[in-house]
Amino acid sequence: MYGTHGVFRMTTSLEKEKCVPCSGGVPTLTDAEIDMYYSQLKKEWSVAKRDGMKRVEKSFKFKDFFEALAFTNKVGELAEKEGHHPDILTEWGKVTVSWWTHKIKGLHKNDFVMAAKTDRLY
Repeated sequence: MYGTHGVFRMTTSLEKEKCVPCSGGVPTLTDAEIDMYYSQLKKEWSVAKRDGMKRVEKSFKFKDFFEALAFTNKVGELAEKEGHHPDILTEWGKVTVSWWTHKIKGLHKNDFVMAAKTDRLY
């Protein structure tokens, strides 16, 4: 439903953008908008619905906890720099990053920008 799974399609447009402040009151993305932005991400991202809200998320694999923690810290630094913060689950050899916009309780273009930037860190 959300893009073409398994097809590697990379574009630099999202990763070069900056997050724009979202103070709420704006609508969440439509399914068509989600498809458009989703198609610009590297493979293995998914759109999931958790607690009634759509999120874009991906798990990244590492050889041990130390590397997973280092990646978590890079994502944290990026989040602070951009002013947009994900859920991050750090486990031995794996980090799962979930982006969505808390103030609108769903997906915004910022979430796809940050997903593309997250891929650059890996």
